Amino acid sequence: MVNAMIIWGIIFAAAVVAEAVTLQLVTIWFAAGALGAFIAAALGMPFAVQAVIFTGVSVLLLCLTRPLLRSFRVRNVIPTNADAEVGKLAVVTEDINNSQDTGRVRIGGVNWRARSSQEESISKGTSVRVTAIEGTTAFVVREAP
Repeated sequence: MVNAMIIWGIIFAAAVVAEAVTLQLVTIWFAAGALGAFIAAALGMPFAVQAVIFTGVSVLLLCLTRPLLRSFRVRNVIPTNADAEVGKLAVVTEDINNSQDTGRVRIGGVNWRARSSQEESISKGTSVRVTAIEGTTAFVVREAP
């Protein structure tokens, strides 16, 4: 009985710590299941019953709360400032050469590090279109005249 209580106590503590670290509601159900199994062990129930209680409580809480939590999920993701730059026209302010790791463009008055999406060199002053933003780098293609 004491050994089982220690096992369930360790599982409970590990699940609570993991939940506190991640804050993603991934282990809270197992913490509740371990707490139920801990109480069953304290009441002297066989280990098989403790395991069934652990599994049952964990699965039941998961099934009951997961749909509720999904309703709180953000559905309309608002693009960040960087995402809003994709598709815009820009002007090359420093020659773009991917192999030499050089290149800058001006997008709406802001200077960005730039790379060619098509692995081509693009000269200063050329009009380009932004195809993607990754971190602080704008990926661009030459704009057709």
